[in-house]
Amino acid sequence: MENLTFIDFCAGIGGGRLAFEKLGLTCLGFSEIDKNAEKTYRLFHGETEKNYGDLTKINTDELPDFDVMVGGFPCQTFSVIGQRKGMEDKRGEIIFHLINIMKKKNVKFFLLENVKGLVNHDNGRSLKIILEALDEAGYYVEWKVLNSINYGVPQMRERIYFVGTRKDLLKNDVKFSFPNSDKQTANVEDFLIDDNELTFNEKQEAYKTFIKYLNNKYNQNKHSIEKLLESEYLVLDTRQSDLRLYYNKVPTLRLGRHGILYVKDKKFRKLSGYESLLLQGFPKELALKAKNSIAEIYILKQAGNAMTVNTVQAIAGKMLEFAKN
Repeated sequence: MENLTFIDFCAGIGGGRLAFEKLGLTCLGFSEIDKNAEKTYRLFHGETEKNYGDLTKINTDELPDFDVMVGGFPCQTFSVIGQRKGMEDKRGEIIFHLINIMKKKNVKFFLLENVKGLVNHDNGRSLKIILEALDEAGYYVEWKVLNSINYGVPQMRERIYFVGTRKDLLKNDVKFSFPNSDKQTANVEDFLIDDNELTFNEKQEAYKTFIKYLNNKYNQNKHSIEKLLESEYLVLDTRQSDLRLYYNKVPTLRLGRHGILYVKDKKFRKLSGYESLLLQGFPKELALKAKNSIAEIYILKQAGNAMTVNTVQAIAGKMLEFAKN
């Protein structure tokens, strides 16, 4: 099973790619339609591989032969924070384009990721349709919801992962098993380390808005600034109604959530794009590259949309073990 190759679909900034490359696999190309994400992807991974662009328009004959499909296919259509149109949304149909590529390229294995909301979307019908389509395409599939906080980063991020193997490659009656959780949670202090002064103070309009938020009908008399600032590395997430507090963990990074605060040196600080990349398992050297080259707002969005490197690597490691059996 040496020298396996893969193509990175719905690639984002390449969290899945990093995971597979760490295990010795070779990337032959990627597919990403967001030009800003591609810019960061190129910054991280170089200019060598071709971007095949919109995977709904890919001519599969132009793709090189490859062994493994990696992809975090679009999730907004299944997310509990989206409109949840599911299969009625064209983005929900991306999975069927991926399956078509699998069949035409005779792909051996795949690892796909989506939001937890897919599990119960349309009372489970969407998940059932996807699993049936993968089965009909000739793949043995296992799926499971895993939380990134159990795989080396202090971020609560639940995602559903699909692992598939072409049925003709199966040996014996061995079943694929997902990796066990890490017993020790990562320390959030090792991730909230940006030395930029992203302080949050009374001179800023955003701070004044935050004070009003603390005094709204949902939060009134529940929190005081003085008390909040007493807890080093306390993480605060401002939701529409209540203020949520977290200790040694960070809530799910999302495409549109940029308002996470934390306490350090008795001051409020904003979670930065650099820190968001670290919380997704990207190494410091790449996170620093982005910090020095990419606008903060783009890094935050791209980190929120990325696959967690640590989690994917743990699953991919089990995939390789399974492939050898």
